Amino acid sequence: MSAPPNVVRLDEANRFLSEHPEVQFVDLLIADMNGVVRGKRIDRSNLLKVYDKGINLPASLFALDIQGTTVESSGLGLDIGDADRVCYPIPGTLCLEPWQRRPTAQLLMTMHEMEGAGPFFADPREVLRRVVQRFTDMGLTVCAAFELEFYLIDQENVNGRPQPPRSPISGKRPQAVQVYSIDDLDEYADCLRDILDGAHIQGIPADAIVKESAPAQFEVNLNHVADPLKACDYAVLLKRLIKNTAYDHEMDTTFMAKPYPGQAGNGLHVHISLLDRDGNNIFAAEDPLASDALRHAIGGVLEILPASMAFLCPNVNSYRRFGSQFYVPNAPSWGLDNRTVALRVPTGHPDALRIEQRVAGADANPYLLMAALLAGVHHGLTRRIEPGAPIEGNSYEQLEQSLPNNLRDALRTLDDSEILARYISPEYVDLFVACKEHELEEFEHSISDLEYNWYLHTV
Repeated sequence: MSAPPNVVRLDEANRFLSEHPEVQFVDLLIADMNGVVRGKRIDRSNLLKVYDKGINLPASLFALDIQGTTVESSGLGLDIGDADRVCYPIPGTLCLEPWQRRPTAQLLMTMHEMEGAGPFFADPREVLRRVVQRFTDMGLTVCAAFELEFYLIDQENVNGRPQPPRSPISGKRPQAVQVYSIDDLDEYADCLRDILDGAHIQGIPADAIVKESAPAQFEVNLNHVADPLKACDYAVLLKRLIKNTAYDHEMDTTFMAKPYPGQAGNGLHVHISLLDRDGNNIFAAEDPLASDALRHAIGGVLEILPASMAFLCPNVNSYRRFGSQFYVPNAPSWGLDNRTVALRVPTGHPDALRIEQRVAGADANPYLLMAALLAGVHHGLTRRIEPGAPIEGNSYEQLEQSLPNNLRDALRTLDDSEILARYISPEYVDLFVACKEHELEEFEHSISDLEYNWYLHTV
């Protein structure tokens, strides 16, 4: 007879405390709508209580704008008395924080209704869990992996703008693109090595770092895991690890979609495949075009891609990343080994056939991005949607821009989508749209430096 779940959870906590008597504090973490990690820091003596009873946090945590202010139009703030919900640990996420001077651990949490009433609808992890359940009901397991791009930047801005950090080796600031440069990896080798070492300490399956398409821009590749929730957990924790490790090396990082005009933006690519009950990849085929499951999954994702854009590109800045010279597709498209399309199918071993989504920015919430992507996959499989012919060659020369190219249009398209509403509850879509429209209104009421330069003494 297996042990009750609560006993298993307590065993995890007791084992960790026994193995790490040096740990003084534990950070209890939960990712908000923007993917920003929030939570509490507790003394180690309270960890067993957290595993047993959970901790309370306000429901409004999932109605915060990018500045951390509650969006009252969401209905989760004063309208409900800023009431609490209870958060429980996510098994397998208790680990050390290698960057801390005082020994500290961390633990991911997920929010539930009070008194055992089930998961809280506004937790992005719960949004994803509900979509994943559709695949479980079909006897399918989702395999997923992320590729996360980021910039190392100097801790000092110039006139409020970022700049590349000085190389610890040469003392120079990088200026050239130099994609895949090994020399550029060497320039920041200590920091990048500590990122990978820290990932291994935390159990994050990071296997490689490559130099990307701009000065001091890099990409971390995560190995695929047969659990999309866990894949997203890893992505959230990896961002936190990168930020704190870089800070230890007297640098900052940014996952902002487009930090520099004229340079490549930061993307968040996702690789997806599906396993049947026997562990076989249902996309597998000698000829990718002959795989009905692969084609139908692609067809579904492409059909709802316009409605998914607000989840893939959730901020005003997200849409500045698009452009043919930066390999960011702006139309629903797919192709084989083609990096100019929205959905790329890497062709290698037939058993490794998968879909690579190339639209989302690194500023996306991984759970919401994954939920939208899998909603499209499920829609395509169950409706047997054909995607049309794959694009060969440069898609930018063959297709006009047709995806929403600004946040307001993306929110409207999301709000109007009947298909996505079958997978992501209208209640959550209303919450998301309310919070993002609030941010958009704040942005549009601001006056930029460019406006002053253009208009102050001219008109």
